[in-house]
Amino acid sequence: MSLGPLMIDVAGTTLSAADREVLAHPLVGSVILFSRNYTDPVQLQALVADIQSLRSPALLIAVDHEGGRVQRFRPGFSELPPLRRIGHAFDADPQQGLAMARALGWLMAAELAACGLDFSFAPCVDLDYGLSEIIGDRAFHAQAPAVAQLAIAYTHGMRDAGMAATAKHYPGHGAVVADSHVALPVDRRQLVDMEQDLLPYRRLIANGLPAVMAAHVLYPAVDSVPASFSRRWINGVLRSELQFGGLVFADDLTMGGAAAVGDLLQRARRALAAGCDVLPVCNDRPGVERLLKRLKLEIDPASQLRLVRMRGRRHTSFETLSASAAWQSAREWLVRSASPPPELTFKSEGADAGGT
Repeated sequence: MSLGPLMIDVAGTTLSAADREVLAHPLVGSVILFSRNYTDPVQLQALVADIQSLRSPALLIAVDHEGGRVQRFRPGFSELPPLRRIGHAFDADPQQGLAMARALGWLMAAELAACGLDFSFAPCVDLDYGLSEIIGDRAFHAQAPAVAQLAIAYTHGMRDAGMAATAKHYPGHGAVVADSHVALPVDRRQLVDMEQDLLPYRRLIANGLPAVMAAHVLYPAVDSVPASFSRRWINGVLRSELQFGGLVFADDLTMGGAAAVGDLLQRARRALAAGCDVLPVCNDRPGVERLLKRLKLEIDPASQLRLVRMRGRRHTSFETLSASAAWQSAREWLVRSASPPPELTFKSEGADAGGT
């Protein structure tokens, strides 16, 4: 059975009969887990193994696990700092900041991979313009070259742990005030004025970036629909101009920012037509069931290949990892990150929020 374009969630810490039924559908290809699906690493490993046993090839399993306020698994996992803290370290000492980025990228990915997860939706490469509360301290930095350098180091750390990175929120969520979880943000800049937002993507793509998540943000000077539904942004700028050959995720289709293009079925069709490979549909099981009945499409072999390349590599168990010298060494960076450096040039405050 092939892996379909839908990414869906499950209800609890174990699979219900209803979960098993929808996960068996050929339009489903991946699963996203949330805090409600987690108790401890032992339970998580059992849930992941159960999901993976349902299909061949196995469904891919993802989570939002950036650190800071967006970290779904906490008890038993390392408590990761927000990416802004890495930017602080970079401002104080660039080499130390890059080393911290690589070490914490590895630590995040290694712990998830040891529990069997395939990938985390990280890192966030938005620029912090001091406007977006939903981004805020999720951004590495306000300056594009710093974001690019830190994101490359972070994704290399993830790769060292056997995990593919997903840069988000393409082409940039940092210059708008509205939160796309509840409304449609509008960024009125011309494309030429967004070069700094695109610079991290250019440099990550040159370093083999595996995946991008498109934002539910409208850029009316570029296209009349949000980027996640825009052929101009995905097939035009991302695929043709930036020469990106990896996987494209839409952001969650149930978010408020996606409502501008119609009901859930219309959103799914528009996102696929724009060039998205994977469509997350979260916290709406009735909506998922409607899509499974009404969404008709041919599985794209190229999209299939891009999705399969996101499969993680599990090197060891969580218990073995947490006893290893590499894990202990990476954890030392958490101690360093707990105390901010004395002089900072990077400033911006963000409100508490979750989501992708």
